[in-house]
Amino acid sequence: MAFDFPLILVIAVFLTGFLALLDWVYFAPRRRAAIAQYEQEAVAPNEQVRQRLEREPLLIEYGKSFFPVLAVVFVLRSFIVEPFQIPSGSMIPTLEVGDFILVNKFSYGVRLPVIDKKIIEVSDPKRGDVMVFKYPEDTRINYIKRVVGLPGDVITYTADKRILVNGVVVPERFLGEEPGSLGSAGLYTELLGEQEHFTRKEQRRRIEPTREWHVPAGHYFMMGDNRDNSKDSRYWDDPSIPYELQGMVPDEYIVGKAFAIWLTWAGPKFNTLPSFSRVGLIH
Repeated sequence: MAFDFPLILVIAVFLTGFLALLDWVYFAPRRRAAIAQYEQEAVAPNEQVRQRLEREPLLIEYGKSFFPVLAVVFVLRSFIVEPFQIPSGSMIPTLEVGDFILVNKFSYGVRLPVIDKKIIEVSDPKRGDVMVFKYPEDTRINYIKRVVGLPGDVITYTADKRILVNGVVVPERFLGEEPGSLGSAGLYTELLGEQEHFTRKEQRRRIEPTREWHVPAGHYFMMGDNRDNSKDSRYWDDPSIPYELQGMVPDEYIVGKAFAIWLTWAGPKFNTLPSFSRVGLIH
């Protein structure tokens, strides 16, 4: 069974909050009344007895202690920023395996946790954004790719690995061979939208023919920066999804915009130490 952390967090906040409220409206008044009665009736009040009457039930004590912490985590994670770790190399060279990133949860609108219902519009994803979203073929999994196609766009990916947006070739510049690749891979800069970013391509002939996608309203076309090693909108094929929506990410699957790397810890963890060498904004 999948580990649904947002749901567990909501339940934990609700339960601890309920216990804190129960203490405030019921148990705390009873404790104060018992202490007042004891002090009124006792000839020589005993401090140990008083402390025993003041003592909170163990469950109430835990609930009151954990509720503020869980509430802060809930608000931060659900509406402001959420941390993720990069598990694969599909976004190399922009993101490396083991990078810990921060994702802005309100860039594309405020959503209710668990049900992901958008309640406040903020802005729409822009071409070139690095976005975290629920994987359309299994929404329990979070994916991270770059926004290539916006609603209404026609996206073409050619046999020679070039992107066309609405018939216009996306500008790119060859930087050179990837260090250590022995000429098997090349690094490029690419201009999608307003911000230039890096991409990686294998230096070999592509077997797939030129393909074209029409991006429907309310959907986005996503690609990884590691162009030949990314399972993205070009390759998703879910038979339960209508043909015209194959490869598209619907707006309701959006998690947020990735904006910064704050730590890197490449595996295997027991052989390496965390590093801040890659800390910086994501472009």
